[in-house]
Parts: sequence; C-alpha cells; structure tokens
Amino acid sequence: MHRRILGVLAAAAVGAAALTAGASTASAAVSAVSAPAAAPVRQAPAKTAAVDFTGIVALSNCSGSLVRTPTAADSDPALVLTNGHCYEGGMPSAGQVITNRSSSRTFSLLNSSGSGTLGTLRATTVLYSTMTDTDVTLYKLNRSYASIQQSYRTPALQLSLSHPTAGASVRVVSGYWRKIYSCSIDGFAYRLKEGEWTFKDSIRYTPECNVIGGTSGSPLVDASTGKVVGANNTINEDGGRCTLNNPCEVDQSGNITVHPHIGYAQETYTLAACIAPGSVIDFNRAGCSVPRPSS
Repeated sequence: MHRRILGVLAAAAVGAAALTAGASTASAAVSAVSAPAAAPVRQAPAKTAAVDFTGIVALSNCSGSLVRTPTAADSDPALVLTNGHCYEGGMPSAGQVITNRSSSRTFSLLNSSGSGTLGTLRATTVLYSTMTDTDVTLYKLNRSYASIQQSYRTPALQLSLSHPTAGASVRVVSGYWRKIYSCSIDGFAYRLKEGEWTFKDSIRYTPECNVIGGTSGSPLVDASTGKVVGANNTINEDGGRCTLNNPCEVDQSGNITVHPHIGYAQETYTLAACIAPGSVIDFNRAGCSVPRPSS
C-alpha cells in the first residue's frame, strides 16, 4: 500500500541498476552446548531449507512468488502471490474485496540465483485482492504448474497452512531487487494500523529485515521449512504514528505502540486455506478466514 514499499518514487530512479545486483543471504550460526557431566560439545546446526530465488517473480513495481497449496494438482492453473496494494487497479480501499476480475498482468520469473530471468508468466484472473485485515493479491495464470515446470524446470513455493511461529528464522525474498533479507519473527501485532487500513495479526520482523521500496509482496519464507508463511508489506519509516508509511500497533485494549524502522508481513495461511482444487477461491473451506466480498 505504501508508495515507499511500492517503489514508485524511490525505486524508480535506481530500479534498473538494482535488478542486476546479486542476492545476499545470512548463514546460521552453530551454537555450543554443554552435555551433563561432560566436556562441552558442539551441537549440529539447525536444519534450514535452501532459500534462494526459485519460484520468485518480479512485477513492474513490486515483488511476488509462484505459489501452490500442499494438495494442488500439477494440472491446476498456477498462482502468483503479491500484496493487495500491488494490485494493478490501484490500492483497494478499506473494506473492499476484489474477486475473479480479469487480468493480463505479466511477471518475470527469476532463475534460482536471481541473476537472470527464465521467462514471462501471464495472469488471466485476479482471484482475490484486499487490504482489509490483510494485504494480499492472488493471481491465476494462463499456464499450469506442470507447464511451467516443463518449460523452466522450476517449482512453485508451497504455502503453509499453519500460523507462523514467533522466533522462527525467516527470509524476505524480493524479486524486484533480487535481494534476500534474513531475520526472525519478533512477534505479532494484534492490529496494525496504517492510514485508512487495518491489518490483523501481522508478523513483526526483527530489525535485520529493513525492507525498502519494491520489496512489497515478497514472500516471507520460513527458513526451516521453505514454506511461505507471509507476504512482506510495510515498515515504519521514520517513527510516525499510524500514518501512511508509518504503521502503528494497536493492542486489544486500544493502546498504541510505534516501532520505528521495523517491518511487517501479513500471514498467508488464512488465504491458502481458501484455495480449492482447480485454483479457485472457496470461502466455505475449513480454515478460510479472509474477508469476503460484500456481494
């Protein structure tokens, strides 16, 4: 939603040069623990998924990812996930839910290193888009998962169907900048308010994920599973209170807290649960809890 995150101003002047930049990743440290009544021993490193640019796409002004549910068929039309405020028709207003709207938007599919583009993917439909409670847009493409795999030898990222975990190591993978941010989930905001929009149960990053314009819609990938648990969408730029580009947290008692220079993502498991066979949205599916259209 935020023009800084969209990259319309800040990213436009340097976007072309930045697209050639390589990705940077952080390596996990190995912790040492002491066994009872024995000399200290070194613990094996925690298992982490290889998080790279596989399944990552770049939009004209945002980032996104090729995604699928755990039960999706290879013959199903493929899906691309990004933010609601990245919708080509403009930012949905508070309370607005867009479903099944025609689209011909294109996406650049990156190779695993982020050093090049494998090809161009094209949407047929905006399956779902909103900035109410969450900040997501889900596109249906004109090709199946099997067709994309055959052409580009690249799989889709899997959407988690579970609530993310505080303390989990995560990666924000930006297709627009071809950059990977590494941090942890610091916690969750009961409500995150920014201008006219309010998001529920938002993911708060630790400071290392200092996201910038153009990272909007980047998948938030759990480094232990490789699954998508959220969509990166905003950061408090300069300590402002509940204004555009300066989200604030509101607790259950209405108390407001501001975390300057801290970024946020919106959980995606509530939307993933709505995706039915054939890549359609079914609001009656178990676990589906995203806002529904008014009519």
